[in-house]
Amino acid sequence: MEIAHQPEKKSKLTLYIVIAMALGVLAGYLIHENASAAFIKDFGPKIKLLTTIFLRMVQMIIAPLVFATLVVGIARLGDLKTVGRIGGKAMLWFISASLVSLFLGLILVNITKPGVGVNLTNTDAEGIKDLMSKSTEFSLAKFVEHVVPRSLIESMATNEILQLVVFSVFFGVALTAIGKKGEALISALDSLTHVILKMVGYVMMLAPVGVFGAMCAVISSKGLGILTTYAKYIGSFYLGLFVLWLVLLSVGYLFLKKRLFVLVNRLRSPMMIAFSTASSEAVFPKLVEEMERFGCNNKIVSFVLPLGYSFNLDGSMMYMTFASMFIAQAYNITGVTGDIGVQISMLLVFMLTSKGIAGVPRASLVVILATCGMFNIPPEGIGLILAIDVFCDMGRTMTNVLGNALATAAVSKWERQLEHT
Repeated sequence: MEIAHQPEKKSKLTLYIVIAMALGVLAGYLIHENASAAFIKDFGPKIKLLTTIFLRMVQMIIAPLVFATLVVGIARLGDLKTVGRIGGKAMLWFISASLVSLFLGLILVNITKPGVGVNLTNTDAEGIKDLMSKSTEFSLAKFVEHVVPRSLIESMATNEILQLVVFSVFFGVALTAIGKKGEALISALDSLTHVILKMVGYVMMLAPVGVFGAMCAVISSKGLGILTTYAKYIGSFYLGLFVLWLVLLSVGYLFLKKRLFVLVNRLRSPMMIAFSTASSEAVFPKLVEEMERFGCNNKIVSFVLPLGYSFNLDGSMMYMTFASMFIAQAYNITGVTGDIGVQISMLLVFMLTSKGIAGVPRASLVVILATCGMFNIPPEGIGLILAIDVFCDMGRTMTNVLGNALATAAVSKWERQLEHT
């Protein structure tokens, strides 16, 4: 599947998203300060419906887009040897980036110590109960169920990207093996991809509306005061993301040279959508389009990007060590905060457990909750960060998008499949 690289009018989508975000914060603040508690409780879920509509419209595109692009990409790669080579390079990037993210989070949280002196009464009991019910599902059996699909239809219905990737790899390899008999189906799936990407353009017109709803809902409910209460925690985490960005962009520059700046410019709209909606899914279709317009080979984009959504969540990986150490500091668990060996053990556990629960709402928190118990960190400590998790989720989701875009571009360059557009 090729996207024509024609001159584009300068997109105003990023500007509209920024304006919508500002208006959402302003409207949410005015409502929080002036409306009654009963009105705010009723208003939040209703205004958030704007975001729900946008996200559901994006979600309806993801499954057919992943399936069609991945199958066509694999079929056109030609053989298993090529698939294995590109997959190996992608996994090397993913594992390296994940380890760097985890170690940076661990180092910075030990330096800034945002959990020291935290008020332990600021917990969210209802939120803890919800997460506990999800964390009980974490096991080897659930990991296997998460990875291996029992039904393509079920995987599409639940947007299980990793399961779709597994099925699509098998389907693409089989389609390649039958030779000319499969050419008509490859052509049909290629046409399907063009149709879906056309739909992406229509759906993205609703992005500012979804952004407004998301920001207005959270600020009207929490108010701006929640940011000052947890200023040290949020500030420390975003400092960590900033350092991680520097590392990722520096490595990206080694591969892309000056074209890195072109890529970052192309990522403005996808990253703003990711930041304001705190949803990686909301960005996937647009990211596929932008990576191909940047010049990445469509075969590599359709293969590496879906893999990245399951294995390369750099922002989320950093957050896992950061949040778990924050809780340990708040409860003064010296067996964790004072033992670097235990911390590294926890880091390695996160490296493994994080791959088995992607796609679950609040996935990072679920993994943290499931893992903390192994190191005697009180599970109720999650309640300390639930109230402001959405603000951290914005940053880590945007970082996930950047990490996956850089991985895709780097593998394309590595394979000498990056065009100059």
